[in-house]
Amino acid sequence: MSTPRLNRLSAALLAALVSAPFAVAAQQDEAGEDRSPQARDATRLDAVTVTARRRAEDIQKIPVAVTAFDREDLREMQARNLDGLQGAVPNANIVQGRGSASSVNAFIRGIGQPDALQTFDPGVGIYVDDVYYSRIQGGLFSLYDIERIEVLRGPQGTLYGKNSTGGAIKLVTRQPSDSPMFDAEFTAGDYGRLEGRYYGSTPLSDTVGASVAAVLGRNHGYVRDEVSDARYNDDDNRAIRFKVAGTPSDRFRWTTSFDFTKQDNELSLGNPEAPLVQSDLVLGPVVLRLPDPGEYDFRSRTSFQPGQRQQLEHTGGSFAFDWGLSEAWTLKSITALRQLETSFFIDIDASEFQLGDVLVELDQKQRSQELQFQYDAGGSVQAVLGLYYLKEDVPSHQEAYANDFLALAGAPIDFLRTIDDDLSTTSQAVFGQASWQFAPTWSLSAGLRYTRETKDYFRTTSTFSRVLPVLNGTFAFEIDDSWSALTPSLSLEKSFTDNMLGYVSASRGFKSGGFNGRANSASEVSTFDPEYVWTYEAGLKMNSDDRRLVGNVSVFQSDYQDFQARVSEVQNPGAPIPTFAFPVLNAAELTIRGVEFEGVAVIGEGTRLSAQVGWLDAEYDRFDDPRVDLNPALADLHAYVPFSPDWTARLAATQTFFLGNGSSFTLGGDVSYRGETWLSVDNREVLSQRAYALVGLSGTWDSPEGRWQLRSGVRNLTDKVYKVDGQEFSSVGNIQTAYYGWPRHWYVAARYSFF
Repeated sequence: MSTPRLNRLSAALLAALVSAPFAVAAQQDEAGEDRSPQARDATRLDAVTVTARRRAEDIQKIPVAVTAFDREDLREMQARNLDGLQGAVPNANIVQGRGSASSVNAFIRGIGQPDALQTFDPGVGIYVDDVYYSRIQGGLFSLYDIERIEVLRGPQGTLYGKNSTGGAIKLVTRQPSDSPMFDAEFTAGDYGRLEGRYYGSTPLSDTVGASVAAVLGRNHGYVRDEVSDARYNDDDNRAIRFKVAGTPSDRFRWTTSFDFTKQDNELSLGNPEAPLVQSDLVLGPVVLRLPDPGEYDFRSRTSFQPGQRQQLEHTGGSFAFDWGLSEAWTLKSITALRQLETSFFIDIDASEFQLGDVLVELDQKQRSQELQFQYDAGGSVQAVLGLYYLKEDVPSHQEAYANDFLALAGAPIDFLRTIDDDLSTTSQAVFGQASWQFAPTWSLSAGLRYTRETKDYFRTTSTFSRVLPVLNGTFAFEIDDSWSALTPSLSLEKSFTDNMLGYVSASRGFKSGGFNGRANSASEVSTFDPEYVWTYEAGLKMNSDDRRLVGNVSVFQSDYQDFQARVSEVQNPGAPIPTFAFPVLNAAELTIRGVEFEGVAVIGEGTRLSAQVGWLDAEYDRFDDPRVDLNPALADLHAYVPFSPDWTARLAATQTFFLGNGSSFTLGGDVSYRGETWLSVDNREVLSQRAYALVGLSGTWDSPEGRWQLRSGVRNLTDKVYKVDGQEFSSVGNIQTAYYGWPRHWYVAARYSFF
């Protein structure tokens, strides 16, 4: 299909989606039916308050593309972890990271970072109660005490800034309540799923309240070893959060929080999609294993032994306060400490052979401090001024096992590599943003952030082989660098009516540079530069007078520069032993264009429809790869931008039936669609996923007083087999491993609430 025709199709689809719900609403309003208070509650949408601009605002009144979910939304979506948002945010990819039980691979509008190596920073910032989480490890949060999730699309370079070139995902946890309450939910399902979620809150005095939230969950896993019958890709998660909050006066409130997460999982296995190859110094390349024919049946092998697992402990504490300095000025402070400890065995080649088997142990520590001075005198100007500081240390120990990679006339050559490294990062920023209503229906917002980041990195690596001692050796290096950037933002908004807002905006994002954390020789030691992106956006936000209809549309273009690409080594075809080099290149410039629509409609009594549609056109303007100069046959190696499908869409519907005894029963269903997706920077055909759709169904019964709820649901109803991520190290054993989403699975849950 040609681009003009595709643009016309996009415009027609968006016009239909915007106009249809409003037409239905008009018909409902003309009927003029009298409704009881209970019925009215089922026929209107609550106003949604977000803090996308660091102050509480109606989501329909801000010039920002943001998607928000409350607790009920997450239940209807059957979202247990952060990857449960997949499909519900236009032009977003939020999935479990490759080979890891706890990492999250987040891309928004074609921008992200799937590599969990600590020398890479994420491209989408993740924040919990405004505290930034530096690593994608530990980012696959269990959504057990969430008040609200906000997904901000596009660079957030002014108010957030820290590595939020693609956008930001903000998790807001529940605050202690003014009166005693308790909530407990028990869930059981197939694959051995058992889970308990608990929340309790009580006032400790007239001005202080406390709460505790916890989750304990496990399942046996959906991948099975075809020989030993062992189970993999499981969950074993325990987490708890304590909060104490106080309001000693009208002008001062504070919150302190402590959280702890422990995971102890089996391996997360994928499937080898290409022939696995051994390098024999006498015989040349030897194929060890061919891909299994046909569709993946969730059976995989591993060379790791029982007890070699994936373990994580994630601990943190924070203290925040809001202090009204005057009628116009408020000081907000956020102080946080966090520690992440991991010990992960990862079978990169996902086979019984030792080609890409690794142990990764991290002991990450971070501390951060943010100060915000917020101005609002009730007039035409509001402003936020702030200071930000973050210090992070990430020492790690790694081991790579490759006893089947090299051979001598058929006899394997043992090979072990050990790595010990340490990355230290200091990030400092000053920022400000102001909004000015310069006319009754016009507002202008402008902001600027200055960021400076300094990184120090040390790495030592040693190789060991008893059979071939020439491989033995040690290499170490130390390197440091710093980067700074100005990231402005500007938006102009117009209130056409009380229920219709239009805006145009421009914003710049910055992600700092780094070092090649896989450098094993002096020739590989390198620094890569920061990434930058400018995004230009226009949007329209609409809702009906009675809040029964909401429809938002945005169009954007992003100019993305100095994309940090990890590629496989530039290998001399005549070399018998690869150099194990994986360069990081500031390889590419991209132009990314897109259109997004989100709409919610409540029709009649108890019928709710929601739709999200995203169209994305992500293209490289250039990709400088030295391998193409050596081998022109690789010219198409970067024809597609990873994790950037052209279409993402979701349609969901719920119908609530009000029963005679005051209880209610709700049926829900959704279907999500994702276009063809490439899962690696080097476009390998076997690491792509063709377009597919997923279907979910659910049913919920609520008791008359709201104390009891029974719920059941099924995800992936059609049992679709689909890939969500890929691992590409093709220069070592031709490793090209795909990771798959859950097959069809069901659950039943019972929840009791006391309030």
